[in-house]
Amino acid sequence: MSHICVTRQPHGAATSSDVITDADVLNAHLEDAAHYPGGRAAGIASPRTEADVSAIVSAHAAILPIGAQSSLTGGATPYDDVLLSTSRMNQILEVDGHRATCEAGVALSALEEAIRQRARATYPPRPTFTGAFAGGTVATNAAGAATFKYGSTRNWVDALTVILANGEALDISRGRCVASNQQFVIRTSKGELNVPVPTYQMPAVAKRSAGYFAAPDMDLIDLFIGSEGTLGIITSITLRLLSPAPAIALALVMCPSEEIGLRLASALRARSVETWRSGDPHGIDTCAIEHLDRRSLEVVREENPTATLKVAVPANAEMALLIQLELPHGTRTDAAYEQIASALSPEADGPLVRFCRLVDEFGLMDSTEFAAPGDERRSGELLAFREAVPAAVNRLVGYAKRTIDARIEKTAADMVVPFHEFAAMMQVYRDGFSARGLDYAVWGHLSDGNVHPNVIPRSYEDVVAGKDAILEFGRVAARLGGCPLAEHGVGRNPVKQALLRELYGEKGIEQMRALKRALDPEWKLAPGVIFERLAPQ
Repeated sequence: MSHICVTRQPHGAATSSDVITDADVLNAHLEDAAHYPGGRAAGIASPRTEADVSAIVSAHAAILPIGAQSSLTGGATPYDDVLLSTSRMNQILEVDGHRATCEAGVALSALEEAIRQRARATYPPRPTFTGAFAGGTVATNAAGAATFKYGSTRNWVDALTVILANGEALDISRGRCVASNQQFVIRTSKGELNVPVPTYQMPAVAKRSAGYFAAPDMDLIDLFIGSEGTLGIITSITLRLLSPAPAIALALVMCPSEEIGLRLASALRARSVETWRSGDPHGIDTCAIEHLDRRSLEVVREENPTATLKVAVPANAEMALLIQLELPHGTRTDAAYEQIASALSPEADGPLVRFCRLVDEFGLMDSTEFAAPGDERRSGELLAFREAVPAAVNRLVGYAKRTIDARIEKTAADMVVPFHEFAAMMQVYRDGFSARGLDYAVWGHLSDGNVHPNVIPRSYEDVVAGKDAILEFGRVAARLGGCPLAEHGVGRNPVKQALLRELYGEKGIEQMRALKRALDPEWKLAPGVIFERLAPQ
């Protein structure tokens, strides 16, 4: 191991570094999933090779790398930048039973399919939106439903290739370069870059996408994971895989109260941790618990007929839990359904038997729907039900922006607290929104304490009030030992940037700026992302 890393010249011939300025082409890329307003692009380039990326970076003063533009922070919304789209860097280079190497523009859905076909493996930390590009998920340290068991993207990245602001390539393998005396040294063709490591302490929670990673003796690869394209442009990635892939059963549980739902979730977490400790093949093994609050269920009912979603929502449901249970690889569909059918027979045993008995203890079996491993149709319907909630809220935000006030934007939080503080934090969300007269819905990843409170705006004033509420929520989350920026990143969102300042203070932000200046002295990569745009220093 060393604290010194050496760059190289980019591979490949420069083939596609042209910048398109046609308005019709640019208009399709002026807004990301956050509906962040005011996007303006100087042009868009779609490189194919490392050499293409290097040529684009070297030729332009402000570059914003983008993938699927699924960002929920405005981080993929341009502000007079040249957009560098990785959409044509979409090759899956190698897959075996342990690792997959791909280019940054590969969609997670394509990567997962290749992994499944070639290696009977899986990539556990993928976020719920599988249209996201691999490079974007690494750039934001994305996480998803299964963080409770598997952690975030960071835990699964073994190697990266990054094009730096000077146009040179940096190959980084985990464990090869670690910090010494709070800094890294990167040797380039024009001399050494001394890269300082910030000294702030990050919150001790499973999800953090809150500025630059920092820890004593940290690995260089972790500096770029979660850096949101501000320190370098990721071109290729090597990810660890889980092999063999477990079989997944889904259970959708409609709960008559939040209190019952949280007690069930707590029991599932505890039983699953015990299964991991003991290795009991019949134990409950929960990798994810997704949560939808009462208003989320109302929205999905209002926006989507039951006949479309194939899921009935009882009128008395206060919370829905979508639970992912892991079963041994190769578990047959019919055998899983047999376990469910026989669950209440005294002589039966197995993971699904024990799960059903636990659900029955809470009086919820009659309001639970299942999808066994291999039942792709029913699994798809249950997953679509969960995804229908953010999709419906995003449609409502977009409609309000078009018909009420063009200044309206997505106003949402992405916060994580330790699980034992989750109920208290949910009350904070409800009280804060209600005190401001706001309509809102809350959903997310209950198993790791991370949810997304969303304002459903009826006016621009609702957006303003919602931002004030989110600042309040972030302060509380930090006091409870959580992180106000869990899995989506910071982006260009002023509220999220304010939360970052409150989390680390002005000293911490200045340490981040010093780090960026060391790697990007002209401030050309994603200026204005993570912290406000500054002039070159």
